[in-house]
Amino acid sequence: MILFARAPRLGAVKRRLAKGIGDRAALRFYQATLAATARPIARDRRWRTVLATTPAGARTDWTRFVPRGTMRVTQPKGDLGARMEGCLRRYPRAVLVGSDIPELCPADIAAAFRALGRADAVFGPATDGGYWLIGLGPRRPARPFARVRWSSEHALADTGANFRGRRVALLRRLHDVDTAEDLACLKARS
Repeated sequence: MILFARAPRLGAVKRRLAKGIGDRAALRFYQATLAATARPIARDRRWRTVLATTPAGARTDWTRFVPRGTMRVTQPKGDLGARMEGCLRRYPRAVLVGSDIPELCPADIAAAFRALGRADAVFGPATDGGYWLIGLGPRRPARPFARVRWSSEHALADTGANFRGRRVALLRRLHDVDTAEDLACLKARS
């Protein structure tokens, strides 16, 4: 179970959200979401959690967000696809999630691993056309993230096109929070 996280620094996280609510509020949202989702996922004994962090060398007390002893690696260089591919290729079967999905819970991770028992890949679709989770089994394309228009409504469809001819499973649709409008929708649902 690979959890992608950016070091929580003012002005460095949730930049699109910060445009609508300010840097400090965006940082508070990011830290709260990271703590609320990462700790229960990392504590779950059904899988081994790896915290994949960026930027390299950032000084952060990650024990504020995950239990002490959680394995940590630095995300590879490159765009989002290159970073995800670099982490996923280390494992024959792995699930990767971001750290900004407020509704994410361990049951979602368990569902992804179950789906990988019968599918080559699993996606957690987001309401904006992207995805909040990807899981890959051993039968995967050589370039799973080629030609993906990141941060757009096409991200899931573009990635899915790279998996033609393979069995793909979909999990429940969740909301990610990238903008002030997304945050307002989340608050309205709560």
